[in-house]
Amino acid sequence: MAVKIIFEVKLMRDLLLSLILLGALVSCKGQEEDSESTKRPNIIFIMSDDHAYQAISAYGSDLINTPNIDRIANEGMLFENAFVSNSICAPSRAVILTGKHSHINGLVDNAVKFDSTQLTYPKILRENGYQTAMIGKWHLKTQPTGFDYWKVLPGQGHYYNPEFRTKDGMVLDSGYVTDLITDFAIDWLDKAKEKDAPFMLMYQHKAPHREWLPTEENFREYTKKEFPEPASLFDDYEGRGRAAKEAEMRISTHMGLTNDSKIQPEIAKRMGHEDFLKWYSNAYHGNLDRMSKSERAAWEEVYGPINETFEKADLKGDELTKWKYQRYMQDYLASIESVDENVGRLLDYLEKNGLAENTIIIYTSDQGFYLGEHGWFDKRFMYEESFRTPLMIKWPGVIKAGSRNRDLVQNLDFAETMLDAAGVEIPDEMQGLSMLPLLKGEKVAWRDAIYYHYYEYPGIHAVKRHNGVRTDRYKLIHFYYDIDEWELYDLQEDPHEMNNVYDDPAYSEVKENMHKKLEELMKQYKDEVKVPNS
Repeated sequence: MAVKIIFEVKLMRDLLLSLILLGALVSCKGQEEDSESTKRPNIIFIMSDDHAYQAISAYGSDLINTPNIDRIANEGMLFENAFVSNSICAPSRAVILTGKHSHINGLVDNAVKFDSTQLTYPKILRENGYQTAMIGKWHLKTQPTGFDYWKVLPGQGHYYNPEFRTKDGMVLDSGYVTDLITDFAIDWLDKAKEKDAPFMLMYQHKAPHREWLPTEENFREYTKKEFPEPASLFDDYEGRGRAAKEAEMRISTHMGLTNDSKIQPEIAKRMGHEDFLKWYSNAYHGNLDRMSKSERAAWEEVYGPINETFEKADLKGDELTKWKYQRYMQDYLASIESVDENVGRLLDYLEKNGLAENTIIIYTSDQGFYLGEHGWFDKRFMYEESFRTPLMIKWPGVIKAGSRNRDLVQNLDFAETMLDAAGVEIPDEMQGLSMLPLLKGEKVAWRDAIYYHYYEYPGIHAVKRHNGVRTDRYKLIHFYYDIDEWELYDLQEDPHEMNNVYDDPAYSEVKENMHKKLEELMKQYKDEVKVPNS
């Protein structure tokens, strides 16, 4: 009996020890898994302003080489069909923050203030343990919310010696805006990397927004260059409706000689040229008056002779348009050169500090831009050059380096993608899709059409209100408010959108299907077209 009791006690002891050991192993494994699961990626969202995909060498540009921006594409994924939902600065930014179309988030044009009480992806990430910062161009009128730190330009901001809004009030900084924004971003990252929490940084540039004031190094180089003209520089808009004909963004007649081409107002006046808008000459003086004496001297050394040569040439008609196009490209692309250099600075910093491997890098623009196509500058239209935006994303270990994607994605999807990548639940109120499966190279059912709606009319550039739908091949646009016109394009046969086939009998079935898709998307996104003047 005693032997049996001793044996049973020993058996129970061994069983207990085994359970303890098993529990310890499970606990260790759980801790390892927890450790891995909490190693959430850092996120850096880089956005420039008005950066056309045609001005990025990764997209095949013949205008400029952008080796640092290209690094993101070469080490990650380039999206060939990325678009915006409303091609204008503030509305695009609101869509990105909220993951909701303009009519839902309330910011339909540049005149409206952003409702900062709304749910945004920075707020959600912050609530879920992320350090958050917003540095650079904000352009939403209200104070940034959802950020541990912010330092933003007031309104459009300035290229030279700009002011910045901070939690402690306005501050004036000496230097060039693209360099300064990068300096501030790196300073914040230096502090963030020391903390035991992932970070999300919105690093947003003013450049290359109008009026395109480059650095001395870059304007000395680019003012010597000549660039190829787009085939449609002298587009007469035949085959299109009133919207294209009446828009006020032609290089020939609406681009300013003073503020845009950098011709001294006194010379322009002496030659009989008048500003299309009264503020052009004031903008010329306002921009240059911000420069220090040395900066102004360097500027005059280069732009002074340009002014003298222009006055002597006394160009007219098409020759003047060609000259204005070259001046536009020289300053616009020189401003992008600085963005590319500074993106390189940031990427180098991440690599040197061991942050590159676990950081998602997103590069995009708030929309596309016309670089002389259809004779235009600016954006707003649903035509490809302004509707389409550059997008490339790098995430080592997740995204295959050098991959390209042709799915229809939008800035509407950015918030959802960042939340999903961070392992955070996406709110039901957001209207976009997470691109995470696409980033991983997974074959998934994706949308076959995207929706667009532009509202800022009457307004600067006189681009009429319109909405529309785009598939991989076709695009249907409805211009409304003071007109009621429809345009249909076959992007496969007419990639530059020179021929409206809406009334072509050969496209009657396509037209019917596109109308159905438009109605479906308007219902899905809870949108409607209001025509007050009908």
